[in-house]
Amino acid sequence: MKPKVLVTREVFDEALAYLAEHFEVDANQGDVPLGAEQLAARLAGKAGALTTLVDRIDAALLAQCPELKAVCNIAVGFNNFDLAACTEHGVMATNTPGVLDDSTADFTWALILAAARRVGESERYLRAGQWTGWKLKQFLGTDVHHATLGILGMGRIGQKVARRAHGFDMPVIYHNSKRLPEEIERACNATYVGLDELLARADIFTVHAPYSQATHHLVGAEAFAKMKDGVVFIHASRGGVVDDAALVAALGSGKIGAAGLDVYEGEPKLNAELLKFDNVVLTPHIASSSEATRRNMAMLAAQNLVAALGGGMPPNLLNPDLGRA
Repeated sequence: MKPKVLVTREVFDEALAYLAEHFEVDANQGDVPLGAEQLAARLAGKAGALTTLVDRIDAALLAQCPELKAVCNIAVGFNNFDLAACTEHGVMATNTPGVLDDSTADFTWALILAAARRVGESERYLRAGQWTGWKLKQFLGTDVHHATLGILGMGRIGQKVARRAHGFDMPVIYHNSKRLPEEIERACNATYVGLDELLARADIFTVHAPYSQATHHLVGAEAFAKMKDGVVFIHASRGGVVDDAALVAALGSGKIGAAGLDVYEGEPKLNAELLKFDNVVLTPHIASSSEATRRNMAMLAAQNLVAALGGGMPPNLLNPDLGRA
């Protein structure tokens, strides 16, 4: 008899077909988000699950699902997993790093250009029928070329963002929990600086730090106060890394000249004050959302699940200490 698995949200047909070769699949193709009680009920008797960032896997849920052996996120982030609880309960947890790096870096640049050059604001103006003709001072934006790009968080995605800056002749500075090896810095044409220097020098500031308790509100009122007046601020990592209330205050004071945001605290809810600013580009957590990338993410998660329940080592295991728990 094949093991039973749950796919918590709608996925692509090829991922379901691949899973069906190995498992009895319960798939939520209706794509209705499952609350905690519904998720626990659907996971009853299941050996594994393909999950998303909205599915909270914690000690309370795991206690109700003793047969669960693996949870595999269709995401590079995994702050929906209580990894300690997963390890304690003998549940392997995986994510999908690597396959979304380029698409997320591309989208970061879409936000940079749209925010700096007032693309969203000017498009709304035109669509509303307000454009009456060309004017010399109309929608004056900020040049991206030659501006200093500051990157907070220089993992795989941050490095991809830095490499793309070369085409705009931009000096790149970065701050990270650990300095990168010199060969990577050279490849990215990036210079390591302290956090305060990063905040003070960046003309365009982009956040690529993962979310954890250590990075909660890493960018808040104190950080915004140290930034250049008129800085272009970009956030496409994880909600909670930035204090959205402090961001609203910095926008209101004019400290931030423009912003491009793809993630928010408490999403899909967001601070309603953000909607009041014409100089903010807002997108609904879609930085990795190209068709090819999302298909690859779903398939990698499925491959993780097959490996985990097949007696092998999943390629993207997040809790390798499982055997020592």
